Amino acid sequence: MRRLLERQQAGELATRHVRAVAETVGVSERTVWRWLEQAKATGQVEAPVRQGYAVSDEVWALLGEVGGNVAELRRRLAAAGGASVPSASTLHRVIRRDRRAGRALLVGREPVVAGPSRPDPLSELGLNVVAGQGTGGQVFLREQKHLAQVPVLVPGAQVVHTPAVRSVLRTVAHAAAVGAMVCLYGDAGQGKTVALQYALSQLPHPARVRRVHVGVHPTVPELRRVLADALELGRRLPRGAGEADLTLVNALRQPRVLVLDEAQRLPGPALEFLRGLWDHPDTDTALVLAGAGSERALRRVPALASRVLTWELVPRLSQREVATVMAAFHPLWEDVSEADVVWVDEHVGHGNFRTWAKLTSHLTAETYGKSRAVVDRRMLERACARLMGPL
Repeated sequence: MRRLLERQQAGELATRHVRAVAETVGVSERTVWRWLEQAKATGQVEAPVRQGYAVSDEVWALLGEVGGNVAELRRRLAAAGGASVPSASTLHRVIRRDRRAGRALLVGREPVVAGPSRPDPLSELGLNVVAGQGTGGQVFLREQKHLAQVPVLVPGAQVVHTPAVRSVLRTVAHAAAVGAMVCLYGDAGQGKTVALQYALSQLPHPARVRRVHVGVHPTVPELRRVLADALELGRRLPRGAGEADLTLVNALRQPRVLVLDEAQRLPGPALEFLRGLWDHPDTDTALVLAGAGSERALRRVPALASRVLTWELVPRLSQREVATVMAAFHPLWEDVSEADVVWVDEHVGHGNFRTWAKLTSHLTAETYGKSRAVVDRRMLERACARLMGPL
């Protein structure tokens, strides 16, 4: 406070100085400005000691009774005539801290959230999967209950529970449960979008998912605007940058999942802006950053990269997996010999799921209307030629 006062008296105090102090001591910029005003008025230059608020067992049990609704909890505390009811932001922050530390919240008899000791996040998803036939000791699963609407290019295709899809499912469920940041990356066409859309559709509350659509190298004001659109703030976003950021932070207090695809398009300043939003103690929204090369973009901003909970790679299909995965993906591949599948993968497919989906689309079009169409090597050669020219 002393150095800030000296700079202010000399007319050299800037917002960046206050922001640096706020980040150092872990409080908001508004708090530092308030301390500065108090220091000017009282002459006390030491930051006040924060006693902190703790949620008692009785209040925690009441939170379970209201289904984890913090706003309703605060209303009940106020109605009970408590001596000091904390602010909504304080309640959100302390409850989120306790949940991440492993304090279980019980609604009825079922724990709805926990921290590091949390059970497998997949147990929340209510999946009812059926084991398929695997190779090499691996088992692939097909979900029949809640199929996601994913861009597979051909009717009749199904989402296949490959190890990569199952891993993305776990990662997204984990991030949504604890309000964390994850990075989903891998080469183009490996199935990131399909796996991500499927995982999002299986969340207990898919309506809380919001998507952020960014252009190439957006500026910070452009990113602020698309975030406001994704959060349905519309024209309520103030014109001033500071007030607009506070509005975004208020919206991010709600537990939800924000998905930013093509994250590799974001330049450094935009990524720094995201870091600032998710560093705010009131933020309770999970952030999924996805895209081919997104991991390299994030690594260029170490302060943001250090906050990523999980780096999730979606790899290409191995040659050992392709035949089983494609047979589960579409019935058309069930009668194709393994030798022909290996030949296609060596010449065209290369384990790229998008390429295999396009091949399936071509083959489906060629066999349409034929009662007993057999996919043979010549048909496969024609389909491959449509993708890359004569072999």
